[in-house]
Amino acid sequence: MVIKPYGYAIWENMRDQLDKMFKETGHVNAYFPIFIPKSLFEAEEKNAEGFAKECAVVTHYRLKNDPLNKGKLMVDPEAKLEEELIVRPTSEAIIWNTYRDWIQSYRDLPLLINQWANVVRWEMRTRPFLRTTEFLWQEGHTAHATKKEAIDEALLIHDIYAQFAEEYMAMPVIKGSKSENERFAGADDTFTIEALMQDGKALQAGTSHYLGQNFAKAFNVTFSNDKNENDFVWATSWGVSTRLIGGLIMTHSDDEGLVLPPKLAPIQVVIVPIPKPDSDILEKANEICSALKKLGIKVKIDTDDTKRPGFKFAEYEMKGVPVRLGLGKRDLENNTIEVARRDTKEKISVALDNVVPHVSQLLEDIQDNLFNRAKLFRESHISEVDTYDEFKSLLESKGGFFYCHWDGTSETEEKIKEETKATIRCIPLNMKSESGLCMYSGKPSVGRVVFAKAY
Repeated sequence: MVIKPYGYAIWENMRDQLDKMFKETGHVNAYFPIFIPKSLFEAEEKNAEGFAKECAVVTHYRLKNDPLNKGKLMVDPEAKLEEELIVRPTSEAIIWNTYRDWIQSYRDLPLLINQWANVVRWEMRTRPFLRTTEFLWQEGHTAHATKKEAIDEALLIHDIYAQFAEEYMAMPVIKGSKSENERFAGADDTFTIEALMQDGKALQAGTSHYLGQNFAKAFNVTFSNDKNENDFVWATSWGVSTRLIGGLIMTHSDDEGLVLPPKLAPIQVVIVPIPKPDSDILEKANEICSALKKLGIKVKIDTDDTKRPGFKFAEYEMKGVPVRLGLGKRDLENNTIEVARRDTKEKISVALDNVVPHVSQLLEDIQDNLFNRAKLFRESHISEVDTYDEFKSLLESKGGFFYCHWDGTSETEEKIKEETKATIRCIPLNMKSESGLCMYSGKPSVGRVVFAKAY
């Protein structure tokens, strides 16, 4: 996947905001190797088994000219590695092998480390941003002295992900934990945020894993506690990726192109001179631009005189720029400026003297409107169903999230997935206790879980 500059600028805005939120809660960044010795990867059996089918493996370290095929290269059989290397699909193995040397005492804990990196998962069916063989992400890996501290850490990150999704992406999410079938390989519990896309499918937007002592035991990471007793450390891992760009696109955009929340837009306001830039128009445009920039707003003045205003309007609409300002000679004579918002496509004339505070407030209004619009869509696509026939019917005709009783067994979950392609997206953290009967098996259930088709 090639991410062009405008798309990468969206990722940079996401990355920078999340990085700030992590650091505000005491986390620091580091970097770990992309190549993982196979023996380390195999140390935690569930993790290795869970990722085995997606692994890229390095077996040789050199190529040479093929003597039978001039100009072609072949693997040098003399350059075979003594031990094969896994191209990281996730970094628990290499990181916990490192932590073993870093942690001896409770005074070394907690260890709160994140890295921004790329990973490789050999996807057989790729979708841009959603499922690609290589993608960018952040992955946090923390070590703690107690079980409670590790669980609290996993929930803290879960809250940060939800806050980021809703406050910055304007994408409402359901917070919950994964069923055992859907849990991260090697985790005791996985917390997830689930968003609903405009086609009625769910998107897992971020996960935070409580790993218990599984990786500490696999890599023999122990510490001396405050009672001078030796114990295994408690762990978490958590991550979001460039999949968030896909989620952003599918939550808000329309047939004309992107619709971006102002808080993540690379360009928040564009000023387009009409019909072409001249000295008077540019003077006023620069004055507005400077005033907006002082408020921290990202502004661009389009001074390209080779394209017509109509072409520019369509281009910035396609790019999802939240606010477009059109400024011509007649506007200067009338002391007004045209203000167009991308989310509703409304256009109004605003007094030049009032344009800066108006645009500042408008950006906040657009951010709120996008969230409320997405939330209204999600609420209209939440169904509470009690029978399997109703579930299957609505799944095909309406889509969305389905709150259903489930008997808690992996067997039932697998059968529903096999027959409908729907999975348990999460067990809501705010699930109320409610006796009922599983929609599939008819066995007792203690509450409703969230089913959906997903990306």
